[in-house]
Amino acid sequence: MNSNKGSDAVSQRIQAMANRVADLKARDVYFYNMTVTDILDDSRVMVDGRNMGMYASYGYLGLLGHPRIGAAAKAAVDKYGTGTNGVRTLAGTLDLHVELEETIADFKHAEAAVTYTSGYATNLSVISTLMGRGDWVISDKLNHASIVDGCMMSGALFRRFKHNDMESLETRLKQAPSDVSKLVIADAVFSMDGDIIDLPKVVELCKKYDAWLMMDEAHSVGVLGKTGRGIEEHFGMGDVVDIKMGTLSKTIPSVGGYVAGKKDMITYLRHASRAYIFSAALPPAQAAAANESFKVILDEPWRMEKLNENTEQFLGGLKSAGFDTMLSETAVVPILCGDDERAYELTAAAQAKDLFVLPVVSPAVPNGLARLRSTITAAHATEDIAYALDVITEAGKKIGII
Repeated sequence: MNSNKGSDAVSQRIQAMANRVADLKARDVYFYNMTVTDILDDSRVMVDGRNMGMYASYGYLGLLGHPRIGAAAKAAVDKYGTGTNGVRTLAGTLDLHVELEETIADFKHAEAAVTYTSGYATNLSVISTLMGRGDWVISDKLNHASIVDGCMMSGALFRRFKHNDMESLETRLKQAPSDVSKLVIADAVFSMDGDIIDLPKVVELCKKYDAWLMMDEAHSVGVLGKTGRGIEEHFGMGDVVDIKMGTLSKTIPSVGGYVAGKKDMITYLRHASRAYIFSAALPPAQAAAANESFKVILDEPWRMEKLNENTEQFLGGLKSAGFDTMLSETAVVPILCGDDERAYELTAAAQAKDLFVLPVVSPAVPNGLARLRSTITAAHATEDIAYALDVITEAGKKIGII
């Protein structure tokens, strides 16, 4: 045991973070972990007694508070209680879990699906279960942290390719020996930049070099495709992704994660992935809410239409005002500020006018690429978006961002 904890590396890292947070709070520019006291819908929240327009929500289709979804969750609690009897394999599987996985498989045009307790656990466990020493995992440079952690945990040789750069991906695939297992993995919609992976080219390269393909659809289900089914539907490609990962906590207003794919692969994951074997099952209310949510998406296609209209208004308005929204073409809209301080200033100005937006700064993004990571949903009213654009534009001009 280290007797001089005050000077060891762990203590220094803890103290450095404590100092940074204290400095931000002292300057009144600490905006994280703000306490929301009431969620009015996917477009407005109550924070410290203030009714604020929500522009940081992942609830892209505005399903939070939907009466059918709430009723399903309440009925599940009435029938099954608030929890389960343990892990899925032994005592925790309910008919609700089976039905949810069947619903997901149908929604994703897959043979079968398996659910996990979180999206993070899904990526961590699935990648590390399927891949191992001697294999290659090839990941887009801007993939989510859970993908990176899963790749590292797998023990496979971990290589990255330049963001959405198909020449770079092909270079990596050429480097891999022909006789090893290869997995290419990417976000479908990138959570910080809002752009879409070039799925047609990725599929072509995976076929050419005999590689498995995994897509993280956390931000594409309910956002891409005519019916919100995701990236395959968006490109009109049918069933081309081997491992279709998604979450149940963004467009789907519940909690958890899933993978859909071939039946044999799902069976393997049920019996080999640690996050499934050793984690308790999803609570009944969350499983029922998620199950009903997929059905609502298909029953209410107007939500996709409204989301697309709102995205066009918000993203187009920011571009017209002169903001750099990077390569976004989705409901994830980065507002590039440059240095961290200007991101804090723009956030403060927006929040002063009751817009709930948050800054993303280094080291979460590279130095010089600090931004407001704003989002739009189907729940936003046209006039509210117009107000948000006016506020952000006025502040951007004062700060010198535009």
